[in-house]
Amino acid sequence: MTSRDLKDPRVHWFFLIVLLTGIFLLLVVSGYTSGQLGEGDNSPASEAGGITVPNAVREGGPILDPSRPDAPGIAVPDKTVVLTFDDGPTSWTPRILDVLDRQRVKATFFVIGSHVAQKPDVLRRMVDEGHEVGVHTFTHVNLANVPTWRQRLELDQTQFAIAAVTGRATDLLRPPYSSTVDGVTPSDWRALVRSDNYRVVLTDLDTKDWQKPGVDKITAAGTPRGNTGAVVMLHDGGGNRAQTAAGLDKLIVDLKSRGYRFETVTQAAGVRSPWHPADQSEEIRGHVVISLVRISDTAVTLLLWMFILLAALAVARTLLLLTLARRHARTTIEPPFRSAAQLPGVTVVVPAYNEELGIEAAVRSLVNSDYPLLEIIVVDDGSTDATSAAVEALGLPGVTLIRQANAGKPAALNTGIAAAKHDVLVLVDGDTVFEPDAMRALVAPLADPRVGAVSGNTKVGNRGGLLGRWQHIEYVIGFNLDRRMFDVLQCMPTVPGAIGAFRRSVLDDVGGVSDDTLAEDTDLTMAICRAGWRVVYAPEARAWTEAPSSLGQLWRQRYRWCYGTMQAMWKHKRAAIERGASGKLGRRGLPYLLAFQVLLPLLAPVIDVAALYSVVFLPSPTIAYVWLAFLALQYVSAAYAFILDRESLRPLWTLVLQQVVYRQLMYLVVIQSVASAIYGIRLQWQKLRRTGDMHSAPITVSP
Repeated sequence: MTSRDLKDPRVHWFFLIVLLTGIFLLLVVSGYTSGQLGEGDNSPASEAGGITVPNAVREGGPILDPSRPDAPGIAVPDKTVVLTFDDGPTSWTPRILDVLDRQRVKATFFVIGSHVAQKPDVLRRMVDEGHEVGVHTFTHVNLANVPTWRQRLELDQTQFAIAAVTGRATDLLRPPYSSTVDGVTPSDWRALVRSDNYRVVLTDLDTKDWQKPGVDKITAAGTPRGNTGAVVMLHDGGGNRAQTAAGLDKLIVDLKSRGYRFETVTQAAGVRSPWHPADQSEEIRGHVVISLVRISDTAVTLLLWMFILLAALAVARTLLLLTLARRHARTTIEPPFRSAAQLPGVTVVVPAYNEELGIEAAVRSLVNSDYPLLEIIVVDDGSTDATSAAVEALGLPGVTLIRQANAGKPAALNTGIAAAKHDVLVLVDGDTVFEPDAMRALVAPLADPRVGAVSGNTKVGNRGGLLGRWQHIEYVIGFNLDRRMFDVLQCMPTVPGAIGAFRRSVLDDVGGVSDDTLAEDTDLTMAICRAGWRVVYAPEARAWTEAPSSLGQLWRQRYRWCYGTMQAMWKHKRAAIERGASGKLGRRGLPYLLAFQVLLPLLAPVIDVAALYSVVFLPSPTIAYVWLAFLALQYVSAAYAFILDRESLRPLWTLVLQQVVYRQLMYLVVIQSVASAIYGIRLQWQKLRRTGDMHSAPITVSP
């Protein structure tokens, strides 16, 4: 694969789809093995298409041969007890085995295939200590409620797991949710008939120990009356089995004192051993099943832990943003310049490349500013359209046009800076429309001699449609709340190219605008911070910009932003070990950008996947509730950000769609940017197509 291929978004879509498909399949496997996929009510219907339970079965013992429906089940001889355990192996099974070993009693365990995959050593111990093993399905599904193919899958996968661990297969089966013979319904019987080649073991005495009724009640329920024999049902899985272990010990002692003997199922029934050698293909398939279960369980565990971590980080970030944004809104800034005479002269530099559709409105808005001493320099960076002609046609006073061969935005900015007359420079994009009082608000913080640069408040001028609304929400919440926080923490990483004010001396100090990265505004701001200057945010300095109007344009813009930001972070990484203002950027701003603009977007789809998994597979929708709570918190922060910016709350109805759709696109942009950075791809400047659509801006720029 070439670097050209890696630049193609379709390649990254393909890899992401493959990755998400793999994760989805692992989640399906985990959901299946946890018994939450494809099972209906545990209680089967009593009718089954005219099928009836044979009288011989109803009147016989609990050890059945479904292939011989006219033969009664085998009963356990008098003075004999068969101890059986369901739902293992689990972490409680070794404690049960310890009791049996101490009492020198053999039992029969009906195991769940997915548990075998998780606890193979426990199954191996059962067999080594002489206990019998039977099948209890792979996921504890009610066989009466599933189609034939699912029943076969449940039984075969369990056999494969047993074969992989022991090298043998068993012909004993106990269906989940079964009990005594008289409780068998027609639909139960239909399922048992379909389970050919298995001997079915029901029970005479169901202790119902899974209800945790207490040791005495478990012992009483498992004690035969008189001298009769019995198959006794207990559980070594399904939760805390401390009462079962204690009750088992007491039951064995009591029955031994009454002269009872303890045998396995086949010993008590006087039939052949349940074991037969497994063939090699069964063992191989068993190893595959066990590996798949372990991988899926690990994936789900990691998913849930990542969900908890990411949800905690997201909540912490939101609370931090809200707290510091409120502090910023209530902070008294340094007194601005007290009179028009004190206002410094300002030179506005407008780099332009093919800005024919927006440059007129941009320049007119600057000329219409209420700022008294203003010079405007438009630098046409080799445009191939009528950008220069549009500026010349305006014939406005105080506007200078400079033409140069195409050299890129940083070079155009440096050309304008070199030609500027004044010591305060405002750098703006060629599609930016200023509000009349924006220039005063933008320059005001420079009254503080510690301030070297000021970020303005960028607003989306084309908010029509979902894409425009989503970007509007992102600008208000994601950008401006962040800038308030960075201002309070004194670690502002970016003064946007759309609207920013700088001291000339500061720009000279850092060597002007660099072309080392694609995010020249971020690179410049970080350099200013490292030079010891404060960079602040002026929310009242509002300027309107045209946001991308198509997904393709949006992709290219954000790809450039994200990639350029990572370049700038890498370029200024030494700030993390420096002191003063540089150290604040390095130990506050850079970690925040790394965590929440790179790592969190890379991992954030986990939140959505975990929520979906919990809805589909888990009995409790706790994670889904957490996701909804997170969304509610997003709405709270969004509403607060909109109120701070004096914006209408109406666009927030699209926020939930933004979280589900738009956010995924932004994640993919980050993934592609990281991949490009890893492969060392050098991106070129990517110019967006302008439409001149600024109908959302509350500004009338008339000729």
